[in-house]
Amino acid sequence: RYEVTQAQWLAKMGSNPSSFVSENGYPGSFERPVENVSWDMIQPFCSQNGLRLPTEAEWEYAYRAGTTTAFHSYPAQPTGFNNDNLLVNIAWYYSNSGSQTHAVGGKYANALGLHDMSGNVWEWCKDWYSDTYYGSSPLTNPTGPTTGSSRLLRGGYWNNLSNNCRASQRVGRTPGYVCYGVGFRVVRTP
Repeated sequence: RYEVTQAQWLAKMGSNPSSFVSENGYPGSFERPVENVSWDMIQPFCSQNGLRLPTEAEWEYAYRAGTTTAFHSYPAQPTGFNNDNLLVNIAWYYSNSGSQTHAVGGKYANALGLHDMSGNVWEWCKDWYSDTYYGSSPLTNPTGPTTGSSRLLRGGYWNNLSNNCRASQRVGRTPGYVCYGVGFRVVRTP
């Protein structure tokens, strides 16, 4: 339901790479998303816990939760919305973050009960990045390219403008890329 927190990361990995920690004057840091983690750093965490990163298709399906709008639904907008001014209800981003991450779950969830799909931290996906989204993949549960030089990030982060928090926004970064605006959420294969 949430991005992986600093507490969850610390419990399994032993040290916290995040910038927004209590030692740096950020209260409630253990409930904030872990950040400053590369795609490569995340792999041992996932392996130890029987988890994995979502594919890009899974991530977008989870974000949209049945909507086709720029932003997912919340109680006052049950079919989603396209108005950037309403983003404050579901995301921590440039206009309301105070230039920092926030505890996960502090904004409205989407129709699937998932929080922070927009903003707070960019989220790594399993797939390699391609400018053509899914390329020639099938329409049902498409997969990205089988190789590449960059992995996928989705969702936007606390210092992005609203356009980077849209359901369709995506960027690619090398698997070793680390930034205070990058974290992740995990999925479990049944």
